[in-house]
Amino acid sequence: MTNINQVLADKVEAVKQVLADIDANYKSATLASSYGAEDMVLMDLIAKFAPDIEIFTLDTGRLPKETYEIMQQAKAHYKREVSVYFPDANDVETYVTQQGPNAFYDSVELRKQCCAIRKVAPLQRALAGKKAWLTGMRRQQAVTRSELPVSEWDKTFELQKFSPLTDWSNGDVWAYIKAFDVPYNKLHDQGVVSIGCAPCTRAITAGEDIRAGRWWWENPENKECGLHVKS
Repeated sequence: MTNINQVLADKVEAVKQVLADIDANYKSATLASSYGAEDMVLMDLIAKFAPDIEIFTLDTGRLPKETYEIMQQAKAHYKREVSVYFPDANDVETYVTQQGPNAFYDSVELRKQCCAIRKVAPLQRALAGKKAWLTGMRRQQAVTRSELPVSEWDKTFELQKFSPLTDWSNGDVWAYIKAFDVPYNKLHDQGVVSIGCAPCTRAITAGEDIRAGRWWWENPENKECGLHVKS
């Protein structure tokens, strides 16, 4: 790890140990990737040290074009398959017909309903039969994640959940990306830190919380889509 400082090198070694544990004890484990900066770091580390860990992504049907670009770029760079899960077309049609295409701006309830259709239901299919799933979540990302452990039992999906980068700072993530030439979503160059669906994502300004660009019309304590809410 000559390209990075010792603090980050130690964090990388810790992640490698977590990946080794998952590889040894949780066969049929998978990384949930949204192709954000953290997920690209994990994709790179999995490719190098734990290639048997699967990777999947959720295509909500409303992703930014830059996300599709990094999906294609990552496929060419890592030369590995990433499973793609879409929402049920009938559920999307019913929601849009009854509520409208942008109803999620009208209330937290309608926004969470949209997330449930476009993200949570596909995630349930993606995790079916898996022993563990990995996420790129970090404690610094949001008030809802301030006590996020590396490993925990997910009661909702009934499997072990790992967040190997939980103690990484935003600086750590970008130091790794730059040191190892990891491909990343170009929306990050436009001030977008947390990337989700196009209509629910915006750039942040200096001094704003790093999750301020997600569902910016809502209060911070509401800012989860249902994928990571504890039951």
